[in-house]
Formats: sequence, C-alpha cells, structure tokens
Amino acid sequence: MSGEPASETVLRWRGVASFGWLVVLLAWESLVPAHPWFLTWRERGRHAAVNVVLALLNVLMVAVVFAALWRWVADWAALHRIGLLNWVPMGGAVRVVVAVLLLDVWTYFWHRICHRVPWLWNVHRVHHTDAAMDVTTGNRFHAVEIALSALLRLPLIPLLGIRFGDLVLYETLLQLVVQWQHANISLSPRWERWLRRVVVTPGMHQVHHSRHQPETDSNYASLLSVWDRVFCSLRIRERPETVPIGLDGFDAPAQQTVGALVRQPFETRPREGG
Repeated sequence: MSGEPASETVLRWRGVASFGWLVVLLAWESLVPAHPWFLTWRERGRHAAVNVVLALLNVLMVAVVFAALWRWVADWAALHRIGLLNWVPMGGAVRVVVAVLLLDVWTYFWHRICHRVPWLWNVHRVHHTDAAMDVTTGNRFHAVEIALSALLRLPLIPLLGIRFGDLVLYETLLQLVVQWQHANISLSPRWERWLRRVVVTPGMHQVHHSRHQPETDSNYASLLSVWDRVFCSLRIRERPETVPIGLDGFDAPAQQTVGALVRQPFETRPREGG
C-alpha cells in the first residue's frame, strides 16, 4: 500500500513469509526426513497438533497483550530520542543491521539464562522435552516463557533505542531461521559447515536438543551462530543425526499432551541431563 510505514509492510509480510516457509519445510521433511520419528501420518498429526496449539496460544497472547505495548514504547523512545541507537548517528541501513545484532545477542543471553536459572529452566524445558523434533517444535514454548521474554522487551526497547520496525524485522528473520533449524531435515556436511558460519543450522541446533546435558547447555544462538563462538558455547557433532533428542523422564505419551506441557513447569523435578 502506498505510503504504508515500513514497519507495517514488514508486519504484513511476516505472516505470509512464515506460513510459506512452514509449508516448504513441512514438504521437505515429509519427502526427505532426517529421522524416522513417526510411523504413521496420524502419529505425526497428533505431535504437530500439540505443538501448534501451544504456538497459537502464544501468538494470541503476544498479539493481544504485547504487540501494542512494544509499538507504544518504541514510538515513545523514538519521539524523545531515548536509547543507544538514537544517540549514535548512523545511516538507516546500518542502524537496522546494528539493531538486529543487538536484539540477537540479547536473545542469546536470554536463552542461556533460561538454561542456568532453575525456575526458568523448568519453564524452558517444555521446548526440550520434544523427542521427535520437527518444524513444529520451533513453536513449542510455554506461555510463561513467552510472556517473560515479551515483558523484558519493554525496558530493552528504550534502552537500545529499538524501533518497532526493527523489532518486527528481527522477529521475522528469527521465525524463519527457527523453523528451519528445528525441521526434521539434514544438509550435506559441506553446506552444514558453510552455513553455520553465519546462521544456526539444523545440525548445529540438534546438538542443543541432545539428552546429554553438556550438549544441551551449548549452542544457545538463535539466529546468528557467531555468538556461540564469541562466548565459547559452541559444540559441533560432525554427524548430528546421532544426537539423542529430548529429555530423559519425559517420553511417556501422557507427558506430551497440551495439558501436561502446561503443567510441567510447576512440577518439581531434578535438573535433567545425561
């Protein structure tokens, strides 16, 4: 639409891009799956339904509660020139790149904190208890984790001087890569090595979903892989297909329902790991 703000354009295309990429990945992992997780289509459908229900609840919460708050805080910070990016003069394209880098390094540390703080781990482990990782796993998060992450964005936006368009662009890129890195697909070793120099690849992220705790507590990057190199948390398996996915003690079908996953963080358990 002529005269439409850039942030609105990105927001408009975010859903289209995410849905289109989801369809591509679903077809890819259906035709050439890296792991034979599912014996029947019904089994795969039940697995996807649980993850999609959690995703829809989170999307609804963010859309209704937080999106307008993010926009208001970002517009207020821009109007009053508050925040790092509003104080340092730089060109428009450079500013967007810096904003994406700042948001991504924050996401790295937030993810790492979720593995280190016990009560946050109890919430985050809902994502890790999926023993049949596929593209829908990228949307399997507990509402408490999503709400906390969204709340922390409110002070982060004025602190860094993030514009709403920057945030929408970052979230779009993040969604596309997160869908890809969780998909039940494999790349050739050559492509895996080259691509993980820039972004988090499926093979790299599979290590993060390992049952072996030293591997679970590694590879925290979400979009750009550089942060795991800079902060010494990178672990690589040359044969990622050998990674045992999931968490011990959470494999029973009764523990994989929507209700069980919603209740899971509030059940007392020791720190899992191999």
